[in-house]
Amino acid sequence: MGHSNVYFTDFHVPVGTSQLDKLRRLIDRAGLGTLDFERKLVCIKMHFGEPGNLTFLRPNYARVVADYVRERGGVPFLCDCNTLYAGRRKNALEHLDAAYENGFSPLSTGCQILIGDGLRGNDDVEVPVQGGEYVEKAKIGRAIMDADIFISLTHFKGHEQTGFGGAIKNIGMGSGSRRGKMEQHAAGKPVASTKRCVGCRACARHCGQDAISYREDGKAVIDQDKCVGCGRCIGVCNLDAIRNPTSSTVQALNCKMAEYTKAVVDGRPCFHISLVRDISPNCDCHGENDVPILPDVGMFASFDPLALDQACADACLAQTPLPGGQLARRMAEEGFVDQHDHFVNTTDGTEWESCLAHAEKIGLGSRQYELKPI
Repeated sequence: MGHSNVYFTDFHVPVGTSQLDKLRRLIDRAGLGTLDFERKLVCIKMHFGEPGNLTFLRPNYARVVADYVRERGGVPFLCDCNTLYAGRRKNALEHLDAAYENGFSPLSTGCQILIGDGLRGNDDVEVPVQGGEYVEKAKIGRAIMDADIFISLTHFKGHEQTGFGGAIKNIGMGSGSRRGKMEQHAAGKPVASTKRCVGCRACARHCGQDAISYREDGKAVIDQDKCVGCGRCIGVCNLDAIRNPTSSTVQALNCKMAEYTKAVVDGRPCFHISLVRDISPNCDCHGENDVPILPDVGMFASFDPLALDQACADACLAQTPLPGGQLARRMAEEGFVDQHDHFVNTTDGTEWESCLAHAEKIGLGSRQYELKPI
C-alpha cells in the first residue's frame, strides 16, 4: 500500500483567530467536504471523559465537526459505547449523565448524543473482520454500525496498556459493545466477588446461559463452563460485584483493537481527526489525570486511521518530555533504561508497535504517510 495524506496544523493562533477556526480549516483542507453528507446519518465517535478527568476533548471541538456536517446536509450525532470497567459510564443513563456533566449536550455540540450499544451495553451487531486473525466477528455498538458515515474525533494521549490511545483505540475499543470489549481485553470470563455481592439476583435474571447460581449465603457464583463471556452480568450489577480477573497480553489486545477498527470502517465513508494535546500518561477513562508528559503538538486529520496514528506517534516521539511529568520522573529514576520511546518509557510493559504493524498487515491503512501542514 502506498503512502496516505495526513494534514496537520499546530495550536498557534493570531489574535482574532481561534483553534476552532483552525480545526475547521484543517478538516476542510483534508477533504471532509468531499463526502456526500446529504440526508446521511453521521456518527462522530469520541470519548466523553470519565468525570474527574479534565483532559478529554472539549465539546467545542465536536461542535465544529457537527456544524460542518450539518451545513452539508448531514445528520450528525456524537457517540460512544459503555465501558466494561466499573465507573460512571457503564450503562447508558450514567454514561449520558457523565457526558452532560462534562459539558456535552445538544446545546453545546449542535447535535444529539447517543450511547452506541444501548442501555446496558448489549445492543450490538456482529461484523465480520476481513483478514482478521484474532477476531472472526467484531461486536460493535448497533448505533455506530447503523450510521451511513463514520467520523472519529480522538484525544491522542498516553495509555497504561497500549502505549498510546489514538484513533485505532478510539474506534476499535471505543466502538465495541460490552461483549466486544470483553473479547478484546480479556482472555477469561467474569467472576463474582463474594465481598461485594448482596444476592439481589439481577445478574442471574439477565444471564442467557443459566451460568449463575447462588451459594447458601446468597452470594453469586458464575459457572465458567456455561459462561460465554458476554458481560451482561457486569452491566446489570449496580454494586460492581462482577469483574473480569484476566486480561489479554498487550500484543493480543493491540491486534484485536486493529481488527475491531477494520470492522467499523470497512465498507462505508470514514474520516479521522486526532488532537494531540494534554498528553496525559493514562487514558481518559481514568477519573483523574496527571500532568502532561509532552508538550501540545497540534491537530491532525486523514482518511487513513493508521497513517494518522503513525503521524501522531512520530510527532510525539520528536518532542522533549515536560519536566515534572510521569515520563520525566521515570527517566530520572536510578537505573532507568531508555527504550527510546516516550510512551514505552512512561509506563512499564506497554507497547504500541504491534497494533500498527497488525493494522497494516490486515489492510486497515498504511504506516507510510505524507504530512501536509496547513
